[in-house]
Amino acid sequence: MTDKRIVLTTAGSEEEAHKIARHLVESGMAACVNIIPHVASIYLWLGKVEAAREWLLIVKTTAAAFEKVCLAIAELHSYELPECICLIIDDGSPRYLRWIAESVSAEKSGE
Repeated sequence: MTDKRIVLTTAGSEEEAHKIARHLVESGMAACVNIIPHVASIYLWLGKVEAAREWLLIVKTTAAAFEKVCLAIAELHSYELPECICLIIDDGSPRYLRWIAESVSAEKSGE
């Protein structure tokens, strides 16, 4: 197991997805954010089944930065309850995992 994490969130527009992704990378909270457009989401909200087209963000970060990532997503997001789900990266290419560690800067993200 590693201390690297994948954080999933969605955005309601391409503009919002890019705003969140850019902030996370520029502030040193994430090494990379992939944006997958036009994800069809079916979900339960306030007792009703809803459908929306969203943009999925896949955030590469560390366990130490996860809380700051979630706080930033909540602050920048238009949703009342934005998704912020953390998945553990059990293993991976040592060079890629090292790049994540070097890119997620404690100094830049205020840790």
